[in-house]
Amino acid sequence: MTDAKLKIAAGFIFLLIIWGCGLIDDERISVSSVKVENGIISGTTGVKPSVMVFKGIPFAAPPVEELRWREPQPVENWQGVLVCDSYGPNAMQDEPVPFSVYTEEFLIPADGEISEDCLYLNVWTAAKTTGDKLPVIVFIHGGAFTSGGGSVPVYNGEAMAQKGVVFITINYRLGVFGFLAHPELSAESEYNASGNYGILDQIAALVWIRDNIKAFGGDPGNVTIAGQSAGAISVNALAASPLASGLFHKMIAQSGASVLEGSLGSSTTRKEAEARAVELAEGASLDELRAMPPKEVMDRFGRVSSVIADGYVIPEPVPEIFAGGGQADVPLLTGWNIDDVLFAMPVTLDEYLISLSEQFGEDADLILGFYPASNDKEAVKAYRDLSRDRSFGVQNYAWARLHSENCSTDAWLYFFERKVPEYDGTEEYGGFHSAEITYAFDNHHFFARPWEPGDFWLAILMSSYWANFASTGNPNGEGLPYWPAFDKDEGVVMSFNTESSAVRHPNYQALEFLYQRATK
Repeated sequence: MTDAKLKIAAGFIFLLIIWGCGLIDDERISVSSVKVENGIISGTTGVKPSVMVFKGIPFAAPPVEELRWREPQPVENWQGVLVCDSYGPNAMQDEPVPFSVYTEEFLIPADGEISEDCLYLNVWTAAKTTGDKLPVIVFIHGGAFTSGGGSVPVYNGEAMAQKGVVFITINYRLGVFGFLAHPELSAESEYNASGNYGILDQIAALVWIRDNIKAFGGDPGNVTIAGQSAGAISVNALAASPLASGLFHKMIAQSGASVLEGSLGSSTTRKEAEARAVELAEGASLDELRAMPPKEVMDRFGRVSSVIADGYVIPEPVPEIFAGGGQADVPLLTGWNIDDVLFAMPVTLDEYLISLSEQFGEDADLILGFYPASNDKEAVKAYRDLSRDRSFGVQNYAWARLHSENCSTDAWLYFFERKVPEYDGTEEYGGFHSAEITYAFDNHHFFARPWEPGDFWLAILMSSYWANFASTGNPNGEGLPYWPAFDKDEGVVMSFNTESSAVRHPNYQALEFLYQRATK
């Protein structure tokens, strides 16, 4: 045998030895057979054959019957191969009906199942082996904690998978099933707490991901939690929860936070939530409530959808945790949209001025200077801009500000200014609440609009920043406009538009004033 052949043979024997000793454990990932803790699953390929998609993977036991309003429980093992090629049921909610700008692309599929048995997640990956250690993004859907799911079309993860990210969407319990606090529930809990079941579901999903994501080529030590609207408020809650500590390593929050009192999604106290639940229960016992059909429960309790300062999942109100520097110290990317308005109504100039006086008292003239108006048309815009900054802007601004002051890691702040191309009378919505989603995940093909070349470039830009951030904790990368970390004294944000650049936020002084006023 020649020396060359001897070297090849020796090398082959060495590989067999270290493989047998467990020093090489990377395995080729097959869409037909992935081993997770509870058994083997199969999936399907994406539009691009390089992407594997696994939908409807159970991460906790069905929270039904006696498990209604309990912490999520482990999944039972299964035999054979569990086929995961379609979305699991969505959490209990009303049937999806398009409204205003929210067409079917932003809603759970009309033909999708709605059920209490809803704790499923979905994975998109282009990893080749279990040792690829790709960054992971876990996206938490919005919907005011009462609607939505991981099956919403604009959340599709294939484009992000092609950028080298393992992308995951999850379901969690919504409404009364996800956020009911009740004295009897607290009494049966070993922690004397109730409510926040939806947040506990999110934590259970993160635990499952930590324990299983390597099988999909992901890195359990490099997980980014991301969310929009109620999903961003969820990220905010997870950042405040000791139960989620160590389960994620970066945060992305799009148009949503509750770091200041009086915000959308502010956490209420357990006692307040319990008292309200007793009133709505109308004398029904916990056993009776657990036996009720889901629709009857929803009709009885209505819109129960607040994160609760229960003393366990959320030890104190979220604003108090952030004010004291008790939030997760991991890199943060956050921001909001130019037309992030949910409830602002048309107003006349006189109505606007009266509103300023009622809301701001002696500061009304100062606010009018930040949001000026001299006629009815200008009053409508000023009122919308003020509503945007009071509900979303100052919250995400405050999060970045507090993070930069209290944490060792950096925060990056953006302002999405692109007015989405109008379609079928939608020009009034502009850069609406949720408009940034298809840009951030390069998913315009899931949203029917007359896109322009600049929109596709912006989608490439934003999704690249998001992927870079998930990978390194810094959105910057080769060929991208430089995005500086947030500094409260500079107020610089990345302005996203058909031409994007880092600029001082156009409403910086107003945001700083609103922040100071809220924290007096």
